[in-house]
Amino acid sequence: MASGFSFHVGAHGKTSGAIYRAADPVGQATLVLAHGAGAPRTHPFMTSMAARIAKKGVDVVTFNFLYAEAGRKAPDRVELLEATWRAAIAAVRARGGLPTERLVIGGKSMGGRIATHIAAANEGLVLAGVVLLGYPLHPLGKPTVVRDEILRVKLPMLVIQGTRDELGTASEMKKLLARMPRARLHTVEGGDHSLALLKREGQERQESELDAAAAEIAAFVAAPSSRVRTTKTNATELTASTARKPVSEKKR
Repeated sequence: MASGFSFHVGAHGKTSGAIYRAADPVGQATLVLAHGAGAPRTHPFMTSMAARIAKKGVDVVTFNFLYAEAGRKAPDRVELLEATWRAAIAAVRARGGLPTERLVIGGKSMGGRIATHIAAANEGLVLAGVVLLGYPLHPLGKPTVVRDEILRVKLPMLVIQGTRDELGTASEMKKLLARMPRARLHTVEGGDHSLALLKREGQERQESELDAAAAEIAAFVAAPSSRVRTTKTNATELTASTARKPVSEKKR
C-alpha cells in the first residue's frame, strides 16, 4: 500500500505524491518517478510499476506535476515542470524515513525527459542516477526530430524501452546511448511506449516482462556504484557527450 504526502512548488501551488515502501529493502536507496504527459501519478502504469519496484526491494516515490494535480490536460511549461522536479527532490530529502544516500530520479516518457534536464544541470542535488521508462526520443511520426538532450547527462542511466515504441524504438535508443559510457538499455521485446505487448502475447508474458523491468530498475537503483548489475540478458551496456528543447509528448 502507498502512503500519501504533499509539497509546495514555491508560490506556484501544492501537489501530491505517494510513497511505496519496500517490504524487504536491498539497499539504502530511493527512486523518485514522475508521470508522463498524458496521465497523472495515479495511472495504472505508474501505480503498478512503482509497486513492482518496491516489491523488488527499493522505496519508490511518485508525484504529480501541477497541471496533473489540477486535472488539466496540457502540461506546464518546461521551467515549471523542472521547478516541480526540484521541489519533489527537496521534499523527499526533507521528509525523513526514506533512505536518500542513493537518490535516483526518473520517470515515464515526459517525466523522465524532464528528469534528464535536472540530472544534466548538475545543481548540487547529489543524485546517483537516472531511470527512464519509454524515453520520448522523437515526436510521433517524426523520427528525424531527435530529442538528444539526454546526451548531457553524465550520471549512470538505465533506459527501459520497447521495441514497438513509436516515440523511439529500442534500436533507435541503442544508437543514441552508444555515445553514453554510463548508460544501460533494457529492451522490452514487443513493448510499446507504455511497455505493453500485443494482446496475443498473453497476460503471463506481459507480467513477466514488467517484472523483469522492475527487477532491472531495482538492481540499478540499489547498486553501490555505477557498475550496475543486470537480471536480464537483453539488458545491454552501452557506450558520452551533449544538448535541450520544449515539451509535448501526447502519449503517456
